[in-house]
Amino acid sequence: MASLRLLGFLGTLICLSVACRATMYTVGDTAGWDISSDLDSWVTGKRFVAGDVLAFQYSSSSDSVCEVTKKEFDGCDTSNAILKSTSGNTTFPLTKPGERYFVCCNRLYCLGGMKLHVHVEPNSTNASPVAAPEAARRPAGLLPRTSRSTQPVLSSSAKFLEVADPFCLFLLGFLGYLILGGGII
Repeated sequence: MASLRLLGFLGTLICLSVACRATMYTVGDTAGWDISSDLDSWVTGKRFVAGDVLAFQYSSSSDSVCEVTKKEFDGCDTSNAILKSTSGNTTFPLTKPGERYFVCCNRLYCLGGMKLHVHVEPNSTNASPVAAPEAARRPAGLLPRTSRSTQPVLSSSAKFLEVADPFCLFLLGFLGYLILGGGII
C-alpha cells in the first residue's frame, strides 16, 4: 500500500513539474484581440512551446476568434473553422508542436490584419503535455492582463513556481513528505 502511494505521488510530482513550465500568453497584451492590435509585432520574439496557452480577450459583441488551417488563414476564410468562439474570453491550449492559425471570424477584420500565426515548439522536458480541451471558455475577468511587452503572461501561481525548477521540485517533494510521511493523511 505504501509503495502504491509513493508511485502515485511520484506521478503527481512529474505532472506538476511539467505544469510549472507552462506559460499563458494574453494575445495582444493589454489591447487584447482587437483590430487595433499590432499582432505581428506582438508575436515577434516570443517562443511558444507545447503546454503553453493562448488567451484571447475581446468584446463578445463585435469580435470572435476562429482557429483555421493555413489555407483558410491566408484567405481569411472561416467557413470550415476548426474551432470558433464568441465568448469574449477564450483560451487555446497549445498541446502539441506545429503551426497554429487564428483569425477574427469577421472576414473584414481578418483582412484588416486581425489574424495570428504561431509556431509551437516541442516542450524541452521531453514529456508530453497533459491532454486538455482544444478550446476552453472562461468567464470574463478570470484571465490575467499584461503590459505591452515581449514577456509572456503568467498566472499568479505560475509566476510563483517560475522561480526555479529545483525550488518547484523541492516544494512539491516537501508537500509529499508532509502528506505521505508526516502523517497529514
